[in-house]
Amino acid sequence: MGKQESVSARVGASPEAVFSLITDVSRLPEWNQAITEVVEAPERLDAGSVWKVRLHALGQTWVSKSQASAIDPATDRFAYRSQTDDGNPSYADWEWHVYADGDCSMVTVTVDLNAITFWRKHLIIRIRRPALRKEMQASLAALGDVVHA
Repeated sequence: MGKQESVSARVGASPEAVFSLITDVSRLPEWNQAITEVVEAPERLDAGSVWKVRLHALGQTWVSKSQASAIDPATDRFAYRSQTDDGNPSYADWEWHVYADGDCSMVTVTVDLNAITFWRKHLIIRIRRPALRKEMQASLAALGDVVHA
């Protein structure tokens, strides 16, 4: 098992609206400040769909490839695995849950970081984890703004 981080936030929109936004990979840069560009997006998002984004963090830019493992609008659950598009075996498993909270939503995002290679396991993950948690919190905060725009 890797290093897990989880954050939750209340978003002032319906679970359907929030789930629709987080599963529209073409709109990721609108609410995720680490994603600068969607490089490749599927026409339709299903389990097994793949997309690529350009990320900028820690002063570096790279392409990340993700593959959906679960997308369930009935339970508002979205899960996928992401990893750099350079052949490194390290990966992160992401899971989003959206719950009704009155006339709003409670959104929880969890990431399980699995650093496989020496440098990622012993150096990069120690530097990246605190920044990643802040990015996750900022993304949840931005979801509410974007869903109402």
